[in-house]
Parts: sequence; structure tokens; C-alpha cells
Amino acid sequence: MKRIEAALPESLRPHVGFTLVSFDPDRDTTAALHAYRLRRGLDQARWTLLRGEPAEVADLAARVGMKYKFGARGQFSHSNIITLLNRNGEIVHQQIGLNQSIDETVAMVQQIAAK
Repeated sequence: MKRIEAALPESLRPHVGFTLVSFDPDRDTTAALHAYRLRRGLDQARWTLLRGEPAEVADLAARVGMKYKFGARGQFSHSNIITLLNRNGEIVHQQIGLNQSIDETVAMVQQIAAK
């Protein structure tokens, strides 16, 4: 997501928001998310880090097609999906997988922002 942000024209960046949602509320406390924000250099004006109740997070994950599970070693395994929403909260694009080209996603962000 940081690669996508960096690829956007600087004039557009203030108009695009990024949201990360934790599915591990036990470990991802408010303090832990704050520390993560600082370590990653995430601008508070553009990046929102959320945590929620397990049932709410599971519902959101299902709505965007993300699968995750808690493993025997105490770690989560999860699909890697970046979901773009338009101003109405509708899914307009998804980038699935790691190390994918961001070109199509960046173009879609620019298209959404232009509307």
C-alpha cells in the first residue's frame, strides 16, 4: 500500500485515504497500532489503523473476500488483498497477492479520485 501511495501524484495524495484493519485485537492494541504507525512512517492524515471486535472484523473480511485463520503456532495466516472503495463505499477494484504490479491499482485510484 505504501508503494501505491508513493506512485500517486503528490497533488493527489492528500485526497486518498488508506485503511489497515487488524484481525488480531488481542495483540494489536491501540498502543501497538500507534507504534506500528510510527515504525512504518504512516501519515496520520492519510492512514487509518483500525481494530474491532472479532465478529465485526470477520464480517468485514467476508465482505471484501479476505480469508484468515489463527494458526497452531499463534500466528495468523491470511490472504493478501488490497480493496479499493469509491466514495460510496462500494468495491471498485481488488489487487490480490503479494509482489504484484501496482500499475492497475494506481490507475484505478486516480480514476476514482478524479470523479
